[in-house]
Amino acid sequence: MGKGLSSIRLGKTKYPVVQVSLDVETIEKALAVAEKAVAAGVDWLEAGTPLILSEGFRSVSALRKRFPDRVIVSDQKSMDGGGLETEQAARAGADVVVVMAAAHDATIKEAVKYARKYGVAVMADLLAVKDKVERAKEVEAFGVDYVIVHTGFDERHYDAGASPLSDLPAVVRAVKIPVQAVGGLTVEQAVETLEMGAKLIVLGAPLVTRDDKFDVGDERFDLTLRQVVRKVKGVRQAG
Repeated sequence: MGKGLSSIRLGKTKYPVVQVSLDVETIEKALAVAEKAVAAGVDWLEAGTPLILSEGFRSVSALRKRFPDRVIVSDQKSMDGGGLETEQAARAGADVVVVMAAAHDATIKEAVKYARKYGVAVMADLLAVKDKVERAKEVEAFGVDYVIVHTGFDERHYDAGASPLSDLPAVVRAVKIPVQAVGGLTVEQAVETLEMGAKLIVLGAPLVTRDDKFDVGDERFDLTLRQVVRKVKGVRQAG
């Protein structure tokens, strides 16, 4: 894909953004969820990690082909080979790629270097990082474009009290780049992240996909999406 197209799509971004995480295992299911998400007014579509593991970067390509005007996030969670995996995602049609903040500094720097080459953006995921505030500042200095405060699937099922909301305010204060929080949030909590300074709302399990397996959630999830989009657009207009 031409590197200018990602820059144009990202350049049109108006915050706050509503992003849907397509944490399903097939392209068919991902496209079905994405169709409803786009109809509801969602801004960004994320090829979730389960989807990429099952279907490869062709899942990113399928989303790009079906939704040429939407920002596509590729959540491959790179821990090594940051540059090469960023290149693969960008060539498949991604606008934003995800690298793990817990990875070696060189991996993050390589992801940023290749992202600049292809005109895409980089998100650094703070999942499993002990000192999230300090690492957020470090990855910002490396040149990443976004930071994710993330309570993981396994973590929140082992620790019922774990929540990205615990760390979000401090991370927002520590960096100048946009921050998002993700991991088992309710609709109310997702919207609350905006009040804490987040610039992107991410809707995944249990609101869009199931919270016990990588599959489609409640068939009425599109109503939830419309509800959130209305609230976010209200925030945009007020801003």
